[in-house]
Amino acid sequence: MMPPMSRRRWLGAAGALGLSACTTLPQPAGPVALEAPAIPREFRAAWVATVANIDWPSRKGLSTAEQQAEVRATVALAASLGLNALILQVRTSADALYPSALEPWSEYLTGTQGQAPDPAYDPLALWIAEAHARGLELHAWFNPYRARQSAAQSPLHASHLSQSRPAWVKTYGKQLWIDPGEPEAAAHTLAVMRDVLSRYALDGLHIDDYFYPYPEKDAAGNEVDFPDEPSWQRFGLATGLNRADWRRQNVDRLVEAMFRLTREVRPGTQLGISPFGLMRPDARPPGIAGFSQFDKLYADVERWLREGWLDYLVPQLYWPRAQAAQAFGPLLQGWLALNPQGRHVWPGLFTSRINAEPTSWQPEEIVGQIDLTRQLHPASGHVHFSMAALTQNRRGIADLLRFSYPAPALPPATPWLPAPAAPALRLAWVDRQHAALLADDGSPPQRVWRWWRVQGQWRGELAGPGLFAWPADADALVASAIGRNGLEGPRQGWLR
Repeated sequence: MMPPMSRRRWLGAAGALGLSACTTLPQPAGPVALEAPAIPREFRAAWVATVANIDWPSRKGLSTAEQQAEVRATVALAASLGLNALILQVRTSADALYPSALEPWSEYLTGTQGQAPDPAYDPLALWIAEAHARGLELHAWFNPYRARQSAAQSPLHASHLSQSRPAWVKTYGKQLWIDPGEPEAAAHTLAVMRDVLSRYALDGLHIDDYFYPYPEKDAAGNEVDFPDEPSWQRFGLATGLNRADWRRQNVDRLVEAMFRLTREVRPGTQLGISPFGLMRPDARPPGIAGFSQFDKLYADVERWLREGWLDYLVPQLYWPRAQAAQAFGPLLQGWLALNPQGRHVWPGLFTSRINAEPTSWQPEEIVGQIDLTRQLHPASGHVHFSMAALTQNRRGIADLLRFSYPAPALPPATPWLPAPAAPALRLAWVDRQHAALLADDGSPPQRVWRWWRVQGQWRGELAGPGLFAWPADADALVASAIGRNGLEGPRQGWLR
């Protein structure tokens, strides 16, 4: 396959050469489109964490060229492994991994909060372009409440919320947190998300398991309550709710507002949430025990599923299959049973537990969890935390995943998303070997699926816009555009 070209270059080349009438080129053949099989479906993703330089950039202070090279290498590796989506952390701590008028540049780029890359570029725009060029989805991951992570070292910039709106920000343990009980703080977070949704062609908006913070303990081992007394006095008491229910209401309102925001600003964009992996105690399968995010993080995930305030859920099932109190299989089945709206449920896998330590997981645990997910919930998906484990090929996990992903797959469709139907396609030839797939209006679709027939067998591939080469051993092509909701457009066929 040829490397991606700019839309202007390959559209210009296709129009200028006008070779589509050449009789030696493949010709339209509608009936062959009926022969190709259904597209295989599975969400195969990895989180790309920027906080503390977990995944990207590999360290603070890399040059612009080095940062960009790492982006391209990461996306290329993801595509070569068979992944079809990346979930990039763009707001780690009330900061930005993109140019923003609302929050300062993240320190994890240059080493200094508020300092832009030099030479200047837009990291998020580059990630989207590189992912889309290969047919991968790019989801933007936000931390709605964390304001400073414990490993942060840079001085806080004057535009950071802790400096500009200190009443919203609380010290809790070794970190700073935006108080979920402050309505103006929630409005600011939504404004940040609106800004990104309006400017970038995102496939998903994503948040993880940080709502109210995980409990801190004092020297005596007692839990320290989150210091939200001012917002409780000003806003909570008037609701008539107890404090725990008021806190849950604060989080519920943000989740619902995020869902409605995605529908308003960029229809067709998915909202994804990745909570802690255990459901509330009264909704658990028999034998499951442990931490309650409902009671401690004030996250009523079960309600969000009931209400349909999300498009996909990625519960962090970060335990081995044999760990009875948090067993992977029963937990996955439990979450599926709490899903009356039929939203996507894809487990988060703790792939980074594969490391150099004596307590490391074996790669076979992750492969086994993928296999079990396919058995319990066929044509669904999973997400790896995080990309670093695959980039470093820890204990050969990347090599093993090539066997787990023997052929490309398309993420499952999300038919409830409001999105235009995918268009029919035509071939625009640039020379006797290379072509582009275009809609009738001449525009390239973001994603296409191509089936090649080689010696009577069909070989599929997921691709972005751009030129491609007709393989020498293929005698037929069947292609379709993929809409923003993942539904397949009309198939077209050509014979050589």
